[in-house]
Amino acid sequence: MPDHYLTSITRKAGLAEQPPQELELPRERWRTGDLVFTEVLESGQVPFLVETPSGRAVEVLPGDVVVGALGRRAATLEAVGDWRAVQDDGVMQTLTSAGLFGRCTSSSLPPPPMADVRYSAHAARAGAQLNMADFAPDVAQRSLEAPVVLIVGTSMDSGKTVAAKAITRVLTRMGLRVVGAKLTGVARLRDVLAVSDAGADEVFDFVDVGLPSTVVAPERYEQALRALLSLIAGARPDVVVAEAGASPLEPYNGAVAMRMLRERVACTVLCASDPYAIVGVMTAFGIEPTLLSGRATSTEAAIDLIHKLVGIEALNLLDHRSHPRLAEILGERLGRAPATGVRA
Repeated sequence: MPDHYLTSITRKAGLAEQPPQELELPRERWRTGDLVFTEVLESGQVPFLVETPSGRAVEVLPGDVVVGALGRRAATLEAVGDWRAVQDDGVMQTLTSAGLFGRCTSSSLPPPPMADVRYSAHAARAGAQLNMADFAPDVAQRSLEAPVVLIVGTSMDSGKTVAAKAITRVLTRMGLRVVGAKLTGVARLRDVLAVSDAGADEVFDFVDVGLPSTVVAPERYEQALRALLSLIAGARPDVVVAEAGASPLEPYNGAVAMRMLRERVACTVLCASDPYAIVGVMTAFGIEPTLLSGRATSTEAAIDLIHKLVGIEALNLLDHRSHPRLAEILGERLGRAPATGVRA
């Protein structure tokens, strides 16, 4: 059994190749993105599956040591938590299986599906605490010139990653170099791997630029997004498939991402949890998407209701029979011929 389990949120830090020291620090020296050792407690959900830097799921039990990062989550459908809410006992929760640690302050599920852990120490090298930002690349600022297919949602778990996979498959069959990006949300390697497996040449997310989640001050997020867009530009994409996690109105800085990408967006896909949520986001945020998809398009009746409500085309992208029409839409928006290899 290993001395400790590394989570996928630590994947840029090279902790397996160069194991860190343990450095216990007082609460006033903790920061968002700090890499920390924690011990799994008897309470909470155990056994619990953590996502490792390879993307595999590993079961942890009470007494196991897990290394992750301090951060914040503000999910509308699952849990809200913040490392700043941790009390003197050092107890917090695995806010995601990827290793985002903080004290859960609100949950839609009793009990919440997470493990209780206790802070043991910070990860350190040469006596200095380690932070995710320490491993962000020093990238030269580049302008993104490629068109962007932007995927936004009405909430978490609305079908954005399903849409990203379908769109990536169609675009790669057009012979395009596709770069995927997860611009906002909480760290989960499985989303990155899903788009990579769908055929993207490269995939980036905010972990690559030192953030455990995008629930940070807008100024900090804007700085990180500039670096992320420079990384994407350096990959020389023909087209970027970019997912903004959660919804633009939630505290994940989706609105900042949409503003900074506005001039490059060729197609906007709104994924909705239900038909009426489409009306809510369109009205509240003032957007008119190119295409609608997600859970709200699961049945013909739902699609008919969407047409009555907003009059915008909707496709169930889980159904491969919708992909030829998706190819036509993307081809029109990008000025490319539809993919000949896309079959119903």
